[in-house]
Amino acid sequence: MNWSTKVTTLLNIKYPIIQGGLAHLAYAELAAAVSNAGGLGQITAMSLDNSEELREEIRKVKTLTDQPFGVNFAIGQHGRPFKDFVDVAVEENVPVISVTGGNPTPLFHQLQGKDIVKLVLVASKRQAIKAEELGADAVMVVGHEGGGHLGKDDIGTFVLIPQVVDAVSIPVIASGGVGDGRGLMAALSFGAEGVEMGTRFIATKECIHASDVYKRALIEGDENGTVVIKRSLGAPARAISNTWTNQIIETEALNAGYESIKDYISGEANKRFIYNGEMNNGFAWAGQVMGLIKDSPSVHELIQRMIAQAEGIRRKWNEK
Repeated sequence: MNWSTKVTTLLNIKYPIIQGGLAHLAYAELAAAVSNAGGLGQITAMSLDNSEELREEIRKVKTLTDQPFGVNFAIGQHGRPFKDFVDVAVEENVPVISVTGGNPTPLFHQLQGKDIVKLVLVASKRQAIKAEELGADAVMVVGHEGGGHLGKDDIGTFVLIPQVVDAVSIPVIASGGVGDGRGLMAALSFGAEGVEMGTRFIATKECIHASDVYKRALIEGDENGTVVIKRSLGAPARAISNTWTNQIIETEALNAGYESIKDYISGEANKRFIYNGEMNNGFAWAGQVMGLIKDSPSVHELIQRMIAQAEGIRRKWNEK
């Protein structure tokens, strides 16, 4: 079946499926696997120690795939300077750059006049309209079901996507709660031109940096197994529920501020869980879609299963 959408045309990919930025996890092996399977793989830039490490990772991807890929810049409120990283992405002719967690304006200024597709992750209609005004080529819209950082309004994907589709003229990519072909077809029916998946790509063979403990937690958990932390900081984010996140939530309830929880929400605490499998000595991002995750296939198998399921739905619709 023809899977051409505005997103596949914009990104020059076969299927309208994008892999999320995945802090500390989205490196060359995963990105290349997604791109080789027909989607758009991405490297996470700001999890790397310096811009030269990003250059090495970009060049590694190019040895593993000849397909388009992207570099994700997570520029949150406590993020590091990213100018040098962006310069490297430009120098290495990266075809796609995505921005999450902050105002993309300074990054877009660096990309002015460059032939690079610009994607922005948003969590509200207002943010989507602003991203279009700033020059985004497409918006990735995350509903409240998503893992990692979310919007402040607790609006689910089913309600949010159609609103954004009606509000902007650039392509919309649905994110949050998508993990199979049914989610892909639902997103397209809402008017989206593709989907972004984060949590589902963690439980794959090529996500080699994720510990078996993390993958098993995603497979064995269900849709009730996540909580939202960092609300007190105005930056709500969804993670697997454990004793560590319970401590974060209890501390936040005391309104003690960022200093009181900064060690709990640090990158080191994140890596203790996702790299070392220390389940109750750190935290791990995950969306409610973990309720749909039952195995850890290869990326190619996952995407082929999604497409087969989606095409089955298309045929069923055509028979009616």
